[in-house]
Amino acid sequence: MADVNGLLHAIDLPGAAEFGSLANVAVIGTVLAFALIASAESLFSAAAIDRMHDGPRTDYDKELVAQGVGNTICGALGALPMTAVIVRSAANVQAGATTALSRVAHGLWLLLFAALLPAAIGIIPLASLAGILVHAGCKLVPVKEFGPLWREHRGEAVLLAVTTLAIVVTNLFEGVVLGLLLAVVKSAWETSHVQLSTHSLTGGRVVVTLTGNATFLRLPRILEQLEKLPQDQPIELDLTGLRHLDHACRVALENWARRHNNAEIEPVTIRR
Repeated sequence: MADVNGLLHAIDLPGAAEFGSLANVAVIGTVLAFALIASAESLFSAAAIDRMHDGPRTDYDKELVAQGVGNTICGALGALPMTAVIVRSAANVQAGATTALSRVAHGLWLLLFAALLPAAIGIIPLASLAGILVHAGCKLVPVKEFGPLWREHRGEAVLLAVTTLAIVVTNLFEGVVLGLLLAVVKSAWETSHVQLSTHSLTGGRVVVTLTGNATFLRLPRILEQLEKLPQDQPIELDLTGLRHLDHACRVALENWARRHNNAEIEPVTIRR
């Protein structure tokens, strides 16, 4: 159980040993991880809050600068890192707040409460506090939007469900980290996703259309499907629908067309 004696009692200034640990690569990695995750969490929270009101939009540069200054002060005083919390910001918006003064007032109330009534913090039941946070967090889950999201973008719906479940089962930090990792994996898959379709035209000509992003990650699949094409018909390879064609894939397609043409069979033409 935490012993709450006062605000000044909680200040633990870092000493030479703490500053010396900055030479440790593992410590630097942990610091960078916390900085990146906390910054991403703050930006996500700001973007979500902007969707809840019609007032002035968040200045993300100022948000990150303020968080950096605040965390520098927290580190100098031996306090825990700070970050934006969507539950607290959502409470301000739902209470009718329209300016940034609500955040300042919120912080001042917390400071006064911790400075003047430190013992009261120790008698708050953690189960009650956890219940309030879970209830406030559940109100932020866009349940009504899940159905349309599932019909239009199933990947995004799965990402939302997994991240929400991870936050509830573990904690906010680990849930956000898992959500970020899944988002990176999803983006990487979409970036390398390519679709190949074929259709025959009059005269026996076969048109092969590539759409999406053709990268070396999908090259074996592309070449496998190209090798299955009939060799007794002229082929037109249409690349105009590609959003991205990397060097390795372009060279492989050109070599396939050249090899196909050198075999003295029906020619292959490439349309870019």
